[in-house]
Amino acid sequence: MAELSYREALNAALKEEMDRDPEVMILGEEVAFYQGTYKVTKGLYAEYGENRVKDTPISEEMIVGAAVGAAMSGLRPIAEIMTINFSLLAMDQIVNHAAKVRYMFGGQTRVPLVIRTPQGAGNQLGAQHSQHLEAYFVHCPGLRVVVPSSPADAKGLLKSAIRDDNPVLFIEDQNLYNTKGEVPNYDYIVPLGIANIAKAGEDVTIISYSKSVQDCLQAAKTLENYDINAEVIDLRCLNPLDTTSIFQSVKKTGLAVVVNQAWKTGSVAAEISSLISENCFQYLESPVLRICAEDVPMPYNKTLEKAALPSVETIVNSVLDMLKVEKSERT
Repeated sequence: MAELSYREALNAALKEEMDRDPEVMILGEEVAFYQGTYKVTKGLYAEYGENRVKDTPISEEMIVGAAVGAAMSGLRPIAEIMTINFSLLAMDQIVNHAAKVRYMFGGQTRVPLVIRTPQGAGNQLGAQHSQHLEAYFVHCPGLRVVVPSSPADAKGLLKSAIRDDNPVLFIEDQNLYNTKGEVPNYDYIVPLGIANIAKAGEDVTIISYSKSVQDCLQAAKTLENYDINAEVIDLRCLNPLDTTSIFQSVKKTGLAVVVNQAWKTGSVAAEISSLISENCFQYLESPVLRICAEDVPMPYNKTLEKAALPSVETIVNSVLDMLKVEKSERT
């Protein structure tokens, strides 16, 4: 084991997979000479050269389109989009080509493509650069969506994504890049579609992914002061979604809270809430609760930005409300 930051864990995964498979290559804006906007590709150009680590023009549609063609031709490209906000410029290539080619060709071709991209809010980057757009892509069949919350999962999930024969959108929360944790220093693989029970409990199920998992774990720790033992599920993947782990937990606790930093309307939280209601209705002691960002463009003002996002305090108070803990009993 080694203590690595989230970005270092991603870098380690890229290096290990490039060593293992000569068909793995990287392309994107500033991934070579500048070593990536967030330095995830640090040192890779120097080690593997321009044939395997390629800087591209500033054109997201071209980056993904070239990567789709490379994947269909036998390579395993990893395309970096500087921020998920720019992925909207490549939606045609992602949704109409990457996600559909294998199906339209009857399985005669594969698209082993990984699109890495950061997202996140809370950094005063304004409405156009602070969006969480995962629900746009979860809506699209044929596209896997991965959302790691820890350095270890970042490494293990990225290695699995690179080896997968389907296109994978690999979303990294930019607020996690500096977080550190113990990471296996061997060929560590985390299978896609298997959630992690980040904390076991029996009183309430809290379901989340990416950065919000850290907030949920802090909230669960605070809830222990009220003798509430919350179970926290880290989804890891949004497609494929581990519904088995979700349903088993909800059937055990009878209460479900779903947390994400994306907008509430049409969110992943909404989809999971619907699935729980459809499959676990008879076990529920209360309606499923969603805790999400406000349905507004992200404000630039720091105080307003904070108010628009779910927080540890919001999660704690929402669970206390659900369990009808009187306000006079709260510290």
